[in-house]
Amino acid sequence: MPGGRPRSYDPDKALDAAMLVFWARGYEGTSMSDLTASMGMSAPSVYGAFGDKETLFKRVVEHYLAGPGGYLEAALEAPTAPAVVRTLLDAAIDTVAGDRTPHGCLTVHGALAVGPRSEPAQQLLARIGRNKIRLLTDRLQGFRDTGGLPPHCDPAALAQLLITVIQGLAVQAASGAPREALHRIADQMMALFPHEG
Repeated sequence: MPGGRPRSYDPDKALDAAMLVFWARGYEGTSMSDLTASMGMSAPSVYGAFGDKETLFKRVVEHYLAGPGGYLEAALEAPTAPAVVRTLLDAAIDTVAGDRTPHGCLTVHGALAVGPRSEPAQQLLARIGRNKIRLLTDRLQGFRDTGGLPPHCDPAALAQLLITVIQGLAVQAASGAPREALHRIADQMMALFPHEG
């Protein structure tokens, strides 16, 4: 006979709600009362199910990267270096300037938090950022090794440049830039992107 009471909440829906709050307000700007109100749960229920704010944020970031923020891994499957970059930029714009989500990027907003209370969140997001650069560097290195990028191209620097552009797109979107302006930036990045030979 199963023990205990059944859950009175849907974990995925609760994480979706918390994700949107952190996405809109950043780590430092989000209070537990904001989270409990959006999740439709009491504070003891949130603590019992997800832990404190820091632990909940980690869960939310995992949820975000498995959902709307997980476009990098999909873009890396594109067959050529320009296709990877185009797919990556377009997917980033869809995410940071979406119709149903806050404008900007959850991980960029969180990384901009300051103060000792936000240090664990900053460290988590810095690790994620380094991992994204490593994955992109490895893919670009593969293209260079097989002639898909010019020999003089520096895959690590190019990966850092692309991530910097994506972060800039997120900041622009959060500041109210229209999608058309973001696509013009992406088009300019593609025009500057190194080609074969």
